[in-house]
Amino acid sequence: MHMTTGLTALITACVLCAASSSALAVDSVSAEVGTGNKSQLYRVGLQWNMEQTWMRSDKSEIWGYWDLTGAVWRGNQFENRPGATQTFGDIGFTPTLRWQGLNHQGVYAEAGLGPHLNSEVYDNFGRRLSGHLQFGTHLGLGFTTVSGLDLSLRVTHFSNGGIKQPNNGVNLVLARVGYKF
Repeated sequence: MHMTTGLTALITACVLCAASSSALAVDSVSAEVGTGNKSQLYRVGLQWNMEQTWMRSDKSEIWGYWDLTGAVWRGNQFENRPGATQTFGDIGFTPTLRWQGLNHQGVYAEAGLGPHLNSEVYDNFGRRLSGHLQFGTHLGLGFTTVSGLDLSLRVTHFSNGGIKQPNNGVNLVLARVGYKF
């Protein structure tokens, strides 16, 4: 649990630093929880909007944001041994594109791909990822309210992109809640 306490302190420090600087003004915050492959993931994040938009029409556009996240993973079958657990941290940075109405409210679809650095090598339920560097991809559907509440469901995949073997990959389904300032 020492690693979890350290990760919590790091995330808290990042939030306070980012929120205190107008040059680095955070546009939104998020929290996620998910499961898959006998693993759970708990993640918090800070988001900064990209200045660029793409494929703008009369009603919608594609826009993007940078997503800096800190997570705690818990595997419930470490080294494929029933009852053995593994807990480790993950720091990720994911550029994400979102297709949504021009006012950035209502229903949306999004996709992201970015690097993640894990404090330990994932080895759970017969799935092993080689190395600490992994790539996370996600597809999500969600809804943003007028007040800035952002709710979504994501399907996420982690792997090293074939850089090194083994590369079994890990799939998770995540529920996400965010708030846009």
